[in-house]
Amino acid sequence: MSHPLNATNPLELDSAENLAAPKPYTWKDFVYITKPGILFSNLMTVFGGFWLASRWEIDGLLLLWILLGSTLVMASGCVLNNYLDREMDTKMSRTKKRALPSGRLQAQTVFAYGVVLGLVGLVMLYTLVNPLTAVLGLIGLLVYVVVYTAWLKRTSVWCTTVGAISGAMPPVMGYVAVTGKFDMNALLLFGILFLWQPPHFWALGIRRKEEYRAAGFPMLPVVRGTHATRISMIRYAAPLIPVSLMPYLYGSVGVVYLVAAAALGIGWLVIIVKGFKETDENLWAKKVFVYSINYLMVLFIVMVLDTTGGFLSNLF
Repeated sequence: MSHPLNATNPLELDSAENLAAPKPYTWKDFVYITKPGILFSNLMTVFGGFWLASRWEIDGLLLLWILLGSTLVMASGCVLNNYLDREMDTKMSRTKKRALPSGRLQAQTVFAYGVVLGLVGLVMLYTLVNPLTAVLGLIGLLVYVVVYTAWLKRTSVWCTTVGAISGAMPPVMGYVAVTGKFDMNALLLFGILFLWQPPHFWALGIRRKEEYRAAGFPMLPVVRGTHATRISMIRYAAPLIPVSLMPYLYGSVGVVYLVAAAALGIGWLVIIVKGFKETDENLWAKKVFVYSINYLMVLFIVMVLDTTGGFLSNLF
């Protein structure tokens, strides 16, 4: 029997084309292309920033609008990121089965989807929250899509650091939604997320180093190697400890948060430093990555529970 690609029978050719054709898209593809995991972790920090500013005097409707509006803006960034990375995603086993590189969704559809999500989200933030929150959302979106994805991700090892600017916006947006101003607490929230991101993403970069190399992404582990990346991770994880403690000095949180933030930060730094003696760099990078996710989740949960005026802060 001849191979389908060499077949001369029209029926055999049709069969081969049908087998090679991508599966039709479903509504799930439009959900997954927004990267729900990233949205969830970012929404957690939006909520934390909102709660920190509210100090337990919660405006439920405002909370709803900031969560919904910021979700749409962040989803827009993720969708447009998929659009711009569609060719590179075909070169990575982790991403090649996504709806766009696999052909289930068309590029123009994804682009339009991302633009609409962003516009609706920004209008919602501007009209139902406040203009400053919308401006912060727009800055985060532009940095992520234009500066990080379209430019630096393809050209420079600084892509992760600069991209961290957009990733640090969600808690600030949650905070400013309540206060309407950018003050020291907003700056500290920005600093915590900004310093947290590079070690978090470099841990993933070490694990996926060869995939990023094949796709042409000049991430730090690809360009300068694992040893240099470990040193750079320390440069961010070490200052994260004092910065994460400073909300206590400004009276925004209680002593429970202070102890938890110190323990979490020191624990993460210890794991990173131990990497210089680890022989299995992939296993070590996985530990760093998993710890970083739990670090952020626990830190913001404790921040919410121990915000000034909350029941934890009143116990101590």
